[in-house]
Amino acid sequence: MEIEKTNRMNALFEFYAALLTDKQMNYIELYYADDYSLAEIAEEFGVSRQAVYDNIKRTEKVLETYEMKLHMYSDYIVRSEIFDDIAERYAGDEYLQEKIAILSSIDNKE
Repeated sequence: MEIEKTNRMNALFEFYAALLTDKQMNYIELYYADDYSLAEIAEEFGVSRQAVYDNIKRTEKVLETYEMKLHMYSDYIVRSEIFDDIAERYAGDEYLQEKIAILSSIDNKE
């Protein structure tokens, strides 16, 4: 499994998990976050490996579709870069640093 794809799926899952069905959430979390194999997931849920594979592939597409429409993950990345840039450029400004910390903490609750 590619590390970039795994990282992206985990990030998209963090943003959009609440929009998935319980089965989709379980399969994706076990496969990407917990590094279960298709066989292990299939055994856990009493289904075939093919059923798990198909569900994971469909859910990946669903997550990518949500991101295409809602942009929550890509917007988060842009905001984080802007916060980092401002924090670095204005390191001596305590007021601004405090406001950046507040905004960052709000962003990290998502």
